[in-house]
Amino acid sequence: MSTITIKAPAGPIVGREKNGALLFAGIPYAEAPVEGLRFLPPVPKRLFSEPYEAFKFGPAAPQTPTGGMTDSAPVRWSEECLSLNVSTPAIDTMARPVLVWIHGGGYRTGQSSIPWYSGIPFAENGNIVTVSINYRLGALGFTDLSHLGPEYENSSVNGILDQIEALRWVQKNISAFGGDPAKVTIAGESAGGFSVATLLGCPEAQGLFHRAIPQSGAAHHTLSAEASQKVTQHFLDALGQSDVIGLQAVSTQEILDAQNTTTQHFESGAGINNGLGTTVSPFYPVHGTPALPQSPLEAIHAGVGGEVAVLTGTNADETTLFGYGKVDRSKLDRIAAGYNATEVLERYRETRPEASDEELLIAITTDHMFRIPAVRLAEAREAHTPDTWMYLFNWQSRAFNGRLKATHALEIPFAFNTLSAAGVDAFVGPGESPQPLADTMHAAWIAFIRDGDPGWARYDIGTRATMIFDEASKQVDNPAAEEREAWTGVR
Repeated sequence: MSTITIKAPAGPIVGREKNGALLFAGIPYAEAPVEGLRFLPPVPKRLFSEPYEAFKFGPAAPQTPTGGMTDSAPVRWSEECLSLNVSTPAIDTMARPVLVWIHGGGYRTGQSSIPWYSGIPFAENGNIVTVSINYRLGALGFTDLSHLGPEYENSSVNGILDQIEALRWVQKNISAFGGDPAKVTIAGESAGGFSVATLLGCPEAQGLFHRAIPQSGAAHHTLSAEASQKVTQHFLDALGQSDVIGLQAVSTQEILDAQNTTTQHFESGAGINNGLGTTVSPFYPVHGTPALPQSPLEAIHAGVGGEVAVLTGTNADETTLFGYGKVDRSKLDRIAAGYNATEVLERYRETRPEASDEELLIAITTDHMFRIPAVRLAEAREAHTPDTWMYLFNWQSRAFNGRLKATHALEIPFAFNTLSAAGVDAFVGPGESPQPLADTMHAAWIAFIRDGDPGWARYDIGTRATMIFDEASKQVDNPAAEEREAWTGVR
């Protein structure tokens, strides 16, 4: 194994060559949040006194896989999870642009080491340094324990504070890896995209990044303090603990079990509306806290993050991945009513007269959860900056006889140019490789990370210019306008 040792402000770190790039894996950026540090904000990692061998990816945050396509395999997890990985073309003084990737997984699952997130193509094709991070998930990252004392006042956003601590580490250390701390782009998909938008609207995160790419994730996905307190009470009741001593003493598995019980309760009929028109899951970041004083969307409306260039977008059929069972008209009407979207559904029936009940359900849930929040994020920025770009991923998977269509997370290996990574073939399906589309998307992401412009017109409410990624990609102004307009006033 060919190794290299660098002298970073964090201390000496040893990495290795991998497929033409240099990989430094599993570098701790904060002290392990265990024992007395559980449920507390991250503590910066002490400097390495001896060379740190960064040869192995760190463990994921504690989690229970849900069994979905992107979350089916057990993972190696530990509460000692606050680590990051750096992939770089070379160790020199070239000051390359930096991509910091935040993984998705509903704030309850996921990890930074997934092969889809490999930074090697960005190193090879864009001369870009890639960082991927782990952060606390679920109850350990997003439980409101502020009633236990001022030291826990931000416990409901610990996962976001972990991300901020990782970004601070990047600012201090990335120059030693050949990166430029003044050219940092944060990106993520699903809960990673929610995280990016939350950081965009978080005052504490300002200045730590300069461009942002929220993929299938916008600024609606936080909880109010009131909703979070309901989640916390159910979690503590399920755990059978109510004080600091008890919370520090229980096992990680007991916390996961109580978390799962609470999640099942709130996702089986006791849904939580965040006040922004989106029903979200428990154990999401909480606004109205000292670290996140406003909802990200309100903060962005007020101009927070206005100096950051944003590339955002969604996939055309996001929710085919989630599964709704048998769908008939009564089920469709009931779900639409729960979204306050009965009139919206009637508009979709007009615009899609040949669509089945299941197809209509996928359309309105995709737009409610993903597309409309992305549009509203872009609209919120317009008074403060022109530097917003929009995309729509339309390429349809061939897997499962085409049932997935342009599903949630499908765009990731196209943007990263990792179509050959493990598991991607099951998502893409049989047939000719869509490598030309991966080349197109990957080049756009590189251009944005490097130059702050992906290569098509900026988004504004006059033209609503949107890049449609498909077999033949093209810019379209104001796509699906009637359906977008149907959501006006719907929260």
